[in-house]
Amino acid sequence: MAQEGFWDNASESNKLMQELKALKGVVEPFGASEKRIADALEFLELAGQDEDILKQLGDESTELTETIGKLEVQTLLSGEFDRSNAILSINAGAGGTESCDWASMLLRMYLRWAEIHGYETQELDILQGEEAGIKNVTVRIAGDSVYGYLKAEKGVHRLVRISPFDSNKRRHTSFVSVEVIPEINDDVAVDINPADLRIDVFRSSGPGGQSVNTTDSAVRITHMPSGIVVQSQNERSQLQNKMQCMRVLRAKLHERMRREQEERMSKEAGEKQKIEWGSQIRSYVLHPYNMIKDHRTDYEMGNTSKVLDGEIDPFIEAYLKLRPEDRDKKSKERDKE
Repeated sequence: MAQEGFWDNASESNKLMQELKALKGVVEPFGASEKRIADALEFLELAGQDEDILKQLGDESTELTETIGKLEVQTLLSGEFDRSNAILSINAGAGGTESCDWASMLLRMYLRWAEIHGYETQELDILQGEEAGIKNVTVRIAGDSVYGYLKAEKGVHRLVRISPFDSNKRRHTSFVSVEVIPEINDDVAVDINPADLRIDVFRSSGPGGQSVNTTDSAVRITHMPSGIVVQSQNERSQLQNKMQCMRVLRAKLHERMRREQEERMSKEAGEKQKIEWGSQIRSYVLHPYNMIKDHRTDYEMGNTSKVLDGEIDPFIEAYLKLRPEDRDKKSKERDKE
């Protein structure tokens, strides 16, 4: 930063500043924890049988354990895009209104999680359900390491409850898929030929009222070779919606290339490729008992309201701490079942 001309290139300097902030976010708490441990050991030698000091040291030990646990999780975010923003997509499965309502519950859960962590959220596109809830939604979540954490949420989420839409009060099971991809920077090479794009404009949908959009500002872009379709309708101008579409399209194409490469490598190695869509990662049971269980880690929690209000960090941390070989083992066990 002290070098001459550092601020001449705003894009590069901002990128380095973000990297510096991320590194300080690990190094500084680590150094502070080391100092707190050293101080606690000194007090322990002087404490003797003083119950007040021993109680304070016990409280300090509990806080340090929690702090160091969070630092441990940060060290696990070593993937190429783990520190990137994320594009989160939620899609209701079969089940009609019940699945659409479950999709809206998951959307609220992730928005609350982002709010708790101070992340920025931006709704890019949403399709409302016919009676209630949402059929699908795409949200951009921006902040340090968002993708690194949210990648633990990829897969199918299952809900079991007494349906509020069933007059006979029967128990229903609903499935919703969650897709998470990293938002890639402009310096990541993704070749998009403009001739391969079909761009459609249309009027934004919404519940109506004074805020309803009366111009054809919504944009839908179809990438013809891959069949990927992205759309944005929440910005006021057509240009802004087009820029958002291109941002999501680049991320989806990059994720597609990454998956194809992994599939080729797995095929060459003679391994069975995991089908993420078919793997149920978590069950949320609200009847006849309250329990949320992650089938990959076996971590479970009985306080379902707390989780659905955005407190999903214990599930994320349990997944990140699970060794890759253990993840593969769990996946094979689910396949057999």
